[in-house]
Amino acid sequence: MSRQSSVRQTIPAELRYTRQQFDREFPTDDACLEQIKEQRFPGGVAVCQKCEGPRKHYRVAGRTAYACATCGNHIYPLAGTIFEKSTTSLRVWFQAMYLMGSTRCGISAKQIQRETGVTYKTAWRMFRQIRSLLSEPDMQLEGSTVEVDEMYYGGHRKNSTGRLMRGDKGKKSIVVGAVERKGRVICRTATDTTGKTLKGFVKEYVLPKSTVFTDEYSSYAGLDRMDGMEYQHRRVNHESKVYVVGDVHTQTIEGFWSLVKRGIGGVYHSVSQKYLQTYLDEYSFRYNRRASGNLIFPAMLAKVSEKVLSKPSAPVAENQNV
Repeated sequence: MSRQSSVRQTIPAELRYTRQQFDREFPTDDACLEQIKEQRFPGGVAVCQKCEGPRKHYRVAGRTAYACATCGNHIYPLAGTIFEKSTTSLRVWFQAMYLMGSTRCGISAKQIQRETGVTYKTAWRMFRQIRSLLSEPDMQLEGSTVEVDEMYYGGHRKNSTGRLMRGDKGKKSIVVGAVERKGRVICRTATDTTGKTLKGFVKEYVLPKSTVFTDEYSSYAGLDRMDGMEYQHRRVNHESKVYVVGDVHTQTIEGFWSLVKRGIGGVYHSVSQKYLQTYLDEYSFRYNRRASGNLIFPAMLAKVSEKVLSKPSAPVAENQNV
């Protein structure tokens, strides 16, 4: 038996999606366009604006359009998506999404530039568009045990680390997060860490009657006494160097913070406050699908159509550069 065949695959066969599979499935721009068409208009059947009813549509040669079989009216599968108005090859977009979904810690725009041959500006703007698909604003944690914590990114604290204190220079970005044990995570940038902000975050994203684990920070006080919400609140005292008491700890969410910080520091080096939420969305998206093996790319691709369905059809415009 060769050494290559004896290497144990840790990912089950049904959860694998290799580069060879990607190249086989999406060899050309036409194949990529057909995929988007099938996601938005399965079987090519769409409501024709002229016929005012569902009609079969067929590809128009040389264009990113499909024509109604009855009246010839055109539909544009890329309209309203992140690919609209882009002269960058659709396959390059797909490649960028595949590479982004295949990594565990993120991939830089410079690497995409090297892999695909586009300019750095184009690669950066593609990533910004792709990340816009990955937010899940309506998600609510449904686990019975949830850990909540806050993270501070960037800036400087005088002579120490952690929460900002009087006299500190530089502005840290505040992030609040919650994670189900053995489940999903959600995190949002915040303007402060007051009780109103932190408890409001819990109220918005954590179901009532859940057990919520936090540290000893005073802003979490009263979680179990909020009007109309019934939480069981358990706390661990980090100030006293106590980190685990039975099942009371916040190590799951702290592990996620470590993943984010190491990923941003190692791959992107730094992220501005303006775009921090989009990077958090990217890391959360991958974390929430960590049991999906290498199927993150198909999940990202499905988001292209999901985002379109939530907004009105975009007008068809002439192509412009990404």
